[in-house]
Amino acid sequence: MSRLLSRRHLATAVVRQSAPLAFASRGLHTPSFATVSPQEISGSNPVEVQNFVQGKWTTSANWNWIVDPLNGEKFIKIAEVQGTEIKPFVDSLSSCPKSGLHNPLKAPERYLMYGDISAKAAHLLGQPAVSDFFAKLIQRVSPKSYQQALTEVQVSQKFLENFCGDQVRFLARSFAVPGNHLGQMSNGYRWPYGPVAIITPFNFPLEIPLLQVMGALYMGNKPVLKVDSKVSIVMDQMLRLLHACGLPAEDMDFINSDGITMNKLLLEANPKMTLFTGSSRVAEKLAADLKGRVKLEDAGFDWKILGPDVQEVDYIAWVCDQDAYACSGQKCSAQSVLFMHKVTTEAMMEHKNNLLKIPGSKVLFGGEPLENHSIPKVYGAVKPTAVFVPLEEILKSGNFELVTKEIFGPFQVVTEYSEDQLELVLEACERMNAHLTAAVVSNNPLFLQASWKYLVSLSTGQHMLGFEQGPLALRRTTGLGLLVTREGQASELQKPSNLSGLAIGRSYTTLGPCQRTGRFLPQLNV
Repeated sequence: MSRLLSRRHLATAVVRQSAPLAFASRGLHTPSFATVSPQEISGSNPVEVQNFVQGKWTTSANWNWIVDPLNGEKFIKIAEVQGTEIKPFVDSLSSCPKSGLHNPLKAPERYLMYGDISAKAAHLLGQPAVSDFFAKLIQRVSPKSYQQALTEVQVSQKFLENFCGDQVRFLARSFAVPGNHLGQMSNGYRWPYGPVAIITPFNFPLEIPLLQVMGALYMGNKPVLKVDSKVSIVMDQMLRLLHACGLPAEDMDFINSDGITMNKLLLEANPKMTLFTGSSRVAEKLAADLKGRVKLEDAGFDWKILGPDVQEVDYIAWVCDQDAYACSGQKCSAQSVLFMHKVTTEAMMEHKNNLLKIPGSKVLFGGEPLENHSIPKVYGAVKPTAVFVPLEEILKSGNFELVTKEIFGPFQVVTEYSEDQLELVLEACERMNAHLTAAVVSNNPLFLQASWKYLVSLSTGQHMLGFEQGPLALRRTTGLGLLVTREGQASELQKPSNLSGLAIGRSYTTLGPCQRTGRFLPQLNV
C-alpha cells in the first residue's frame, strides 16, 4: 500500500514539474498574447477560432472544421455564428452613433490613443519572434512561401509604424475657408461613418484586414470584421495582439460566419458603410442589397508590357513568374496577361522550355492537375499555366471577353507584339475593365514615353515602370485601409446635419529607379 502511494506521489510530482516545462517549451514558440503555436497545429492537436463581440470572446452552437492543406486532416475548428445568433453583433453596431466613437469635435484624445496603440503594435510586430510567429501562421493556412508571408507581416508592421504618435491625428486634418461676411466660415472635417462592416478574402490573411480595420478605427468608426473562415485564425491572433497593446475591447467586433449569415447581419444592423474585398459577383449583390452603401475592391485583370530593350532575361522571367504564380496566382494583383515584344520572345521560350514542356501549340506550360500530392480537393491543385494567344485574336470581339476573364489561380495569358503593333497592345489594355495593377518593363525613354501617354489616362490604381517594382511595396503607400472615412463640410458649425459628405477617391502612380542600371526613369510632365 505504501509502495502504491509512493508511486502515486511520484507520478503527481512528475506532472507538477513537467507542466511548467511544457508551458515554457510552448513559450519558446509563441508570444505572450498568442493562444496557438503554428508549429503545433495539426489534426492531432487542433485549435479553435472564436468570435469577439461586445468586449468578450464567444463561441457558437455551430463549429465548422477547416482541413489541413497539407494532408486533409481537420486541424482548425471555427465557431461560425448562425443566423439566429447575430443579435449581439446587431446590438453592438447599433450602439455606435453616426458621429462615431470619436471625431474632431468629440473625444479627440482618442486620436492620440490610437497613435500609441499603433506604436506598441508596430514594436511588437517588428520583433523577430512575433513576425516569425505570424509568417508561419499565415503559411499554415495560405499557399505562400516563408518570404512572401514574412513580407506581408513586414508591410503590416510598416503601416502601423507610419501611424505612430501624432500621425493618426494628422490623418484627420481639417480645413477652413473664409465665408462671405464677418462671422461666416466654411469648415471641412474628416468625419467617421460610425458603425461599419469590413469583409476580407483569404489571400492576404493579415495585411488586408489589419490595414482596413485600423484605418476604420483611426477615424472613429466601430467596425465588425469578417475574414474568410479558412484563414481567420491569423486575425484572431492579431486582434489579441492589439488588445495587448491597448485597443479598447468595445471598439470592434470579430465574426466568423458563412456569407448568408453575414448578409443577414448587414441588412439588420444597417452599417453606414461596408468595405468589401472579394469577387465581383458578391460585390454586385452587396451593392444592390445595401443600396450603394458599400466600397468595393474586387477583381483585377492585370497586364505587363515588356519593351524591346529587355536584356536580363533570367531576371525578368523570374519576376514575371513571381507576379503570375506567387501565392498560386490567388491575388487580385497577379499578372494576368503578358505582352512580349518579338525581340524577347525567343529568349522567353527558352526559359519556358527549362520550366516545363507541354505538348500543344497554345499551351506554353502547365494546364494539368498536380500529381502525387496530398492536397485536399477542396483547395484544388493545378500546375502553373501559361496560354499563348495571338494579339490579333485577342482583340476580336468574340474572344476578348474570354481571354480577359480573371482566373483566380496560377494562370496567365501570354502574347507577343512587333514594333508596329504597340497601338494594338494599348488598345487591348484600354478595353480591359478590372484595373488594379499594371507594369511596363523598359529603360527605353521613347518606348516609355509612348506608353506613358496612355498610362496617365488609366483608372488603374498602381502603375509600375522600370525594373524591380512589386505590388506589395506599394501597399502601404496607396491609402489601403483608410477608405472607411469621409470628408464632411459645413457652412456653419451650428448645422451638424451637414457634417457628412462624399467618400474620398484616390489614384496613385509610381515611377521607380532602375536599380540594376543605376539610372532613374525620366520624370515626364503631364
